[in-house]
Amino acid sequence: MKIGIVAPARPVDPALAARTSAFAAIAFPAVELVFHPQCFASDGGHFAGTDAVRAAAFLDYANDPAFDALWFARGGYGSNRILAAVLPELGPAAARKSWCGYSDTGFLLGALYARRIGRPVHAPLVADLGRKGGDATVTRTLAWLAGRDRAGLEPSLGGRPAAAFNLAILAALAGTPWLPDLTDHVLMIEEVSEPPYRIDRMLFQLAHATQLKGIAGVRLGRLVDVTPNDPPFAETAQQMIERWCWEMHVPFLGPADIGHDADNKVVPFGMV
Repeated sequence: MKIGIVAPARPVDPALAARTSAFAAIAFPAVELVFHPQCFASDGGHFAGTDAVRAAAFLDYANDPAFDALWFARGGYGSNRILAAVLPELGPAAARKSWCGYSDTGFLLGALYARRIGRPVHAPLVADLGRKGGDATVTRTLAWLAGRDRAGLEPSLGGRPAAAFNLAILAALAGTPWLPDLTDHVLMIEEVSEPPYRIDRMLFQLAHATQLKGIAGVRLGRLVDVTPNDPPFAETAQQMIERWCWEMHVPFLGPADIGHDADNKVVPFGMV
């Protein structure tokens, strides 16, 4: 299996890329990782190159039939800025690929799933190797791609199609043509570095998004590094999600084993 790696948002450190390649060569000798040079580019600030550079790199590997999958290097911010440039240019080779990532790259996963291009998968990023216990984290992505190993799957999967998103990314997709039809899907959400009032506000937006009216239910992943409210917020995360699910007229199905952490599990979009 040949996996191409691109950075549609922020760049990765070349040293981390070398560590990832070395780890994969030992743990998954049948897998070849190829980092696009764009992964190490910079526009002088936040992004891994300009929008045009990031879009070109994505299309370079997405339309190359030699690659079986694309693995996103890192989140951050920026994937949404290339959607309009890349989605219309995807060819037949893209339809045969798996696409792995989460966080900001959920923009791409959502847009690809909306058009049923290949197999989008919520899964650890290349950059997650840098976490404590990161070897086990990226193993879930590589094991799924290399042999559809189910050991790293989110444990509640089965029986219904599913999709997983960072809450802020999903809220930003609402009302756009890039949000997929999630009718009858179990929707899993997680968040990082947001205060409770913003989480509540994004849940309000989703509860009233017409595009999400047909979902089968919601599972709540981990809310990591929550910024304290001043004054303290009146509700817990559980209370917030239960209230908005009630207003949305869908069941709250319990926790999801996903999040911005080393324990983040794999959620293939659709049926497993």
